[in-house]
Amino acid sequence: MTDGAPSSGSGPAQTSGQDPRPLASAFEPADRAAWLALVDKALKGADFEKRLVGKTADGIRIEPIYAPNAAPSDPSVPGHAPFKRGTKSEVAGLGWQIHQLVTDQDPQAANRTILEELEAGTNGIVLQVASPGQSGVAIQSSADFITTLTGTYLDYAPVQLKAGTRDLETARHFIDAVAALDQDPKTTCAHLNIDPLGTWSRLGCHAKKISDALSEAVTFARGARATAPKLRTINVDATHAHEAGASEGQELAVLAATFVAYLKAFEAVGVAPADAVTQIGFTLSTNDDIFTTLAKLRAARRIIARIANAAGAGDAVSAIHITARTSERMLATRDPWTNILRTTVACAAAAFANTDAITVHPFTWALGQPDRFARRIARNTQIVCQEESSLGRIVDPAGGSWYVEKLTDDVAQAAWSKFQHIESQGGIGAVLLTGTLQEEIKDVRMACQTEVALGKQPLTGVSEFPILGDDGVKVSPWDAQEQPTGTAEITPLTPHRLTEAFEALRDDADQRTSVNGAPPRVFLANIGRIVDHNARSTWIKNFLAAGGIEALTNDGFEDAEKAAAAFKASGATAVCICSSDALYQQHAIATANALKTAGADLVLLAGKPGDAEADLKAAGVDQFLFAGNNAIDTLSNLLNKIG
Repeated sequence: MTDGAPSSGSGPAQTSGQDPRPLASAFEPADRAAWLALVDKALKGADFEKRLVGKTADGIRIEPIYAPNAAPSDPSVPGHAPFKRGTKSEVAGLGWQIHQLVTDQDPQAANRTILEELEAGTNGIVLQVASPGQSGVAIQSSADFITTLTGTYLDYAPVQLKAGTRDLETARHFIDAVAALDQDPKTTCAHLNIDPLGTWSRLGCHAKKISDALSEAVTFARGARATAPKLRTINVDATHAHEAGASEGQELAVLAATFVAYLKAFEAVGVAPADAVTQIGFTLSTNDDIFTTLAKLRAARRIIARIANAAGAGDAVSAIHITARTSERMLATRDPWTNILRTTVACAAAAFANTDAITVHPFTWALGQPDRFARRIARNTQIVCQEESSLGRIVDPAGGSWYVEKLTDDVAQAAWSKFQHIESQGGIGAVLLTGTLQEEIKDVRMACQTEVALGKQPLTGVSEFPILGDDGVKVSPWDAQEQPTGTAEITPLTPHRLTEAFEALRDDADQRTSVNGAPPRVFLANIGRIVDHNARSTWIKNFLAAGGIEALTNDGFEDAEKAAAAFKASGATAVCICSSDALYQQHAIATANALKTAGADLVLLAGKPGDAEADLKAAGVDQFLFAGNNAIDTLSNLLNKIG
């Protein structure tokens, strides 16, 4: 509230002629020094940077609190340059279009799915076409398109093509089919998504020289747009970089450099930048880190606008179209129900960022062909966000947040610096040929995998709270994929999921179970009452389950002898002692001795040993398990020892 400004709503009556008292008048003015003093007291000497300051993959600081002076001075408003707050000044409809993936191999089956999706609330289709490196609808002629799209209205529900190396021939088949479908080319809305640079970077090869593929793509785009003015012909798809492990800054740098490459290609065939910008679409990933994703999408518009303005096409920026596609990198194959949580958060982030269209991957996507139920969940995630949560009814709801504005600025600056580096090396094509970009992305991916292994980036249902046994999800595997052909010119940006290392451990444990007739097991020698051991026994149970190891747990034992007797009766060969630090001092050494005497091949202890490490090892403890261990290495070693 501004001092002296009239207030509204209920509250104490004001005496006539007196100014309202500021709400904070009874409190001392806040300042950072006083706040830091309170923080230091609460931390009790712990390191402020380590405990309260986070960092993104680009090294951007995430402070625990933000003040007005943290946010950049930016007078921008929605619908105006630099467009980070959106290209529209007010909400249109429900805020964004719901574009649903369709992957049925048979065109007739795909048509049934499309009509079902459109009837159920989807207002756009992403048609994944079978091509080298991906499964999808078999589109080999315009007749296949006619079969697939019969009954649709392309002036209402646009189709986005996702055709990989067959993007150009698929686009030609689509154009030929439009007339036969009785669609007016002048009102037909579609995204042909021709993207030779993206396909090349994803697969490492292309049927043509990349320079020839670029020229052919923009030449076709120029002709197609002349007859169908609402088409988006070229797509700048930065999700390939994200799925390979790129940071937010790297993904946006790839977007920017690819955008520049396509603008140059269009200019070479006589298409002005202002005309080119209006027919180029952009696709970005969105994951479950809601604020970083939100900042990335807002920063993307700012970067696109800056490049377009430099090319003399600033007036065309209001017509840009950004599709947000939920990350495949974050999806899990074990307990895939948790993917619904991830995709919901990712959808919300894209909605808050005012993207034009959102595609939510079905929760079983990492396992195989989505069925009707998985598609319905993906579709309804967006419908609930739109119609029940009204996430699209406010333009840039995060605008003005000191945290989000600072993060948006930092992400944009990091991305712009990386983009300038790419351009200084000769552009996106040149850095892909040298492999420097792929190596930089790999470095980020490996660092992220280390964070996952150390528990600094927890994965629900995978490294945290995993479920052993059947999760109840059954899917049909993806259809056989045609292998890419052509000379491998570059190192491909191969996709990787964050959960892969843990899933490999689970697969290993399942194989051992099939051979041995029982899963790998560890008996928990819980000492004391439940309240004494529960924190560590629960953590150990979850930790072991992440590697497919079953924990044989119990309510606890009074002493070492009873724990050892129960262990011997269990039939297990490995055991983990769990209790509080206080009870460790009293019982840990005796318990370890008793367990070894009872025949334990492997004795573990939950927690750090501290000064008692030597005595505990002498008593028979073979290994200490605690948060901060490299879980992948530790669990792999345990499987080898137990199995």
